[in-house]
Amino acid sequence: MDNMHQNGALDSQQRYAALVEQLDLMIRARYPLLYLICVEEEPVEEVLLQVAKRAQPQRQVLFWDIVRGWSDNNADKGSVMAALARIAKADAQTATMFVLRDLHPFIKNPTTEKSAPIVRELRNLTRELKRARKTIVVTSHTLDIPDELQQELTVVDFPLPSVQEINYLIEQLVVPDKLNIDGLAREQLVKACQGLSRTRISKVLAKALAAKQQVNETDIDGVLEEKKQAVRQTGILEFFTPNESLKRVGGLDQLKQWVLMRQDAFTDEARRYGIPNPKGMLLVGIQGTGKSLSAKTIAHEWRLPLLRLDSGRLFGGIVGESESRVRQMIQVTEAMAPCVLWIDEIDKAFGNITSGVDGDSGTSRRVFGSLITWMQEKTSPVFIVATANNVQILPAELLRKGRFDEIFFLNLPNEAERQEIFKVHLQRLRPSRLREFNLAALAKQTNNFSGAEIEQVIIDAMHQAFSTRINGHRRDFNTEDILQATSQTVPLAAIARDQIEALKQWAAQAGARAASNDIQLVEELKQYSTQQGIDPLEVD
Repeated sequence: MDNMHQNGALDSQQRYAALVEQLDLMIRARYPLLYLICVEEEPVEEVLLQVAKRAQPQRQVLFWDIVRGWSDNNADKGSVMAALARIAKADAQTATMFVLRDLHPFIKNPTTEKSAPIVRELRNLTRELKRARKTIVVTSHTLDIPDELQQELTVVDFPLPSVQEINYLIEQLVVPDKLNIDGLAREQLVKACQGLSRTRISKVLAKALAAKQQVNETDIDGVLEEKKQAVRQTGILEFFTPNESLKRVGGLDQLKQWVLMRQDAFTDEARRYGIPNPKGMLLVGIQGTGKSLSAKTIAHEWRLPLLRLDSGRLFGGIVGESESRVRQMIQVTEAMAPCVLWIDEIDKAFGNITSGVDGDSGTSRRVFGSLITWMQEKTSPVFIVATANNVQILPAELLRKGRFDEIFFLNLPNEAERQEIFKVHLQRLRPSRLREFNLAALAKQTNNFSGAEIEQVIIDAMHQAFSTRINGHRRDFNTEDILQATSQTVPLAAIARDQIEALKQWAAQAGARAASNDIQLVEELKQYSTQQGIDPLEVD
């Protein structure tokens, strides 16, 4: 364990050292304006003080905020322009870092009468500071910058703590005799802390110590609850503790096989073997075919945390907010890696960006560009599961090689799969009575039903039986009740026949794999491919 703690301290120092080196280089190169994104100020300011010490003679560091003014004399309270005026008047040859805390509210809207002079003066200063030994450093929890400053400003992200840093932090915050956790439980505690800031980790450990004077295995649930809060506060991510296993999924045998084959793909053993981290998959199909359930089961089978991205919430009402949210999402997700990122209904968020209609000043395209660039270039073990109903409107860039490892087409279940789906649900609801149900008859009578629709007719049958009594007792449901509910249900496939055919054609063109062992579907996809002239390449 001592080696682990030493490694934690070393890792922390190395990560800080890399950031210190990066900032020092920028300052020596006379970058005039740096923007540091950080969820907590103290570690960032510690890094800036380390940067200051590297220079000979040592750089001066002055901090300012709107409430307390400058750190050396408390001057210029309440006035950004006064603070900028001091920077302008400062000696050009005295190496100084002027750290402005939380400047983003004053610059994000440069068209207002209050913000316009501030943005203009910052532009003036960046021209002058290129010839001086002065640097402006803006620190903020969010990225809010106007277009006018984008060319002058350099953005630097301050990372959330790594696994090694968390280990070291726990060791520093909790004295040994009160740290009553070891082995696998210790590892689970550290993993639970991934994605939390240093401040949040400190709070949850302090809460444990205040409650029972020690930190032990029982505190893991408390940490996970804190994590849920932190993730929820991003506004676009939701933390899941998945408990749906592949046994709860009827059919989709090809998809199941693919997932099971890669269940150890994120282990150190896989890295030593030379296997790269899996990137992700795209699940395509009409509503109710099991796309969302599949995303949850993947996380459960791989024993990884599941983050759901609400792509609709990516687009904030304020200019620049969406781009900031994407950066925040990426930071939190990578800090929690290895994990599964579930992007539900990605077509609703990015389906119209290629239409030529630019109704949001290009926000959708910028957000999409940031997302796919990260998907392509990420090295962190984040597995993306994207689901889509209407893939025809998705931009082609999303489907290029390198974004996803595989595209699966989830068709309506065939008769054998429907029988399996009935078995899964009835095994869960009435395990002792499973043999009483005629699964073959139920599967035969539910042609063109999706998995979700099969579940619903069982629920309808339960309601029907529950509402009737025999000798004063509520009657349990049976095969006849389900068949009756089936006869009263019009499946979506009957209404969305054209959509299903269009999806099959798209799947054939995109080279998607069938998620099921459905020979008929495979033949259909082959026929569509032939019709479209998609033949093997021929060369001379």
